[in-house]
Amino acid sequence: MDDRRLFGTDGVRGQANTFPMTAELALRLGAAAGRYFGRDQTNGHRVVIGKDTRLSGYMLETALTAGLTSTGMNVLLLGPVPTPAVGFLTRSMRADLGIMISASHNPSTDNGIKFFGPDGFKLSDDAEDEIEILTRGDLIPAQPQNIGRARRIDDGPGRYVEYAKTTFPKDVRLSGLKVVIDCAHGAAYRAAPEILWELGAEVIPIGVAPNGRNINDKVGSTSPEAAAAAVREHGADVGISLDGDADRLIVLDETGQVADGDQLMGLLASRWAADGRLRGNALVTTVMSNLGLERFLQSRGIAMLRTKVGDRYVVEAMREGGYNLGGEQSGHIVMTDYATTGDGLVAALQFLAEMVQTGRRASELIQVFTPCPQLLKNVRYSAGSDPLAAGLVQSAIADAEDRLSGHGRLLIRKSGTEPLIRVMAECEDPAMLEQVVNDVVSAVQAAV
Repeated sequence: MDDRRLFGTDGVRGQANTFPMTAELALRLGAAAGRYFGRDQTNGHRVVIGKDTRLSGYMLETALTAGLTSTGMNVLLLGPVPTPAVGFLTRSMRADLGIMISASHNPSTDNGIKFFGPDGFKLSDDAEDEIEILTRGDLIPAQPQNIGRARRIDDGPGRYVEYAKTTFPKDVRLSGLKVVIDCAHGAAYRAAPEILWELGAEVIPIGVAPNGRNINDKVGSTSPEAAAAAVREHGADVGISLDGDADRLIVLDETGQVADGDQLMGLLASRWAADGRLRGNALVTTVMSNLGLERFLQSRGIAMLRTKVGDRYVVEAMREGGYNLGGEQSGHIVMTDYATTGDGLVAALQFLAEMVQTGRRASELIQVFTPCPQLLKNVRYSAGSDPLAAGLVQSAIADAEDRLSGHGRLLIRKSGTEPLIRVMAECEDPAMLEQVVNDVVSAVQAAV
């Protein structure tokens, strides 16, 4: 087996049929997870498996099922469901383990495997490390009489639909609201339009015709232009754009203007604080969130706590500190009052409720602060290499930090899901911002 590390910031991810996203590795992961969660070797353990709409999901679902049942786990197959539905159903159905097969916002040729514990939360680094060690060892099958079973669960998506509706205020309806919902040809292509329609909205769905190869293709939260065009064409009041597994969203106003996760978190944090609902009077977000958000919250006496990039780290900090609101600039909004992970649809419902209850247009709600100019550029590198260790890169970073001192900030990091170096800076001076980022990017490119 390849000796490269399997788990990144959000489970195991890669190109389908290429290490680590092969059927062989998925079988080993399933067997390892089965050993980890079924250590008493009895036949009473269960795991729920959901997936998005990628073609490779069939292959990985089957391989995981083989590995899990070989160690005595009983497998409940949900079919295409949003990632937050897996977190919810793992806990709701008293499963020992939940698995989501998805590469989120990545192209259809990629896929990933995410694990949830029995409490519905993503696994800790320590748990993932133990599963990875088991994956690299010998597979130990169950005795013949203890082999697990697998069966399809037809009402899993429906359970999630009904639960998501309970997060919307009982005395509020979306009647008279025209909503564009872009499902990215992904996991929420049925659930999202159904929930919005049942809550009273006039629904204009796009990105709801998955064919296994078109997930996130010119649609979804990474391509909000599709939803923006639909909003303008239909004269909609608001647009909601989800990603492939529906754990993140982008909101668009009636003109097609986009609001990212920072703006949505700023809106929710200020509203929840005013209502006395914001636990700890703090928002948990990552190092990528805009400096403008931090200043906006400070002006309202709300603390902002930063974590490493990855919604799992946001959730860990929230649980540790007892906070109930957090997320990422990319659109992961985590509300532990409602969900165990980012839930794009539930977050959208909170925004729509705010529109209805205040009587304000989306354009009046999506820009709660003026962002500090921010520039992010990516440099692709070869797996296994470390461009950031090069002397010329370290020198360029030191020079950039000196120039930004007192004027902004610099963040350099490796992506946890693909071989990219991300170079991000914030600065009130756009010219300095451009120069600083370009100098560091040039040094990284030279090292690559």
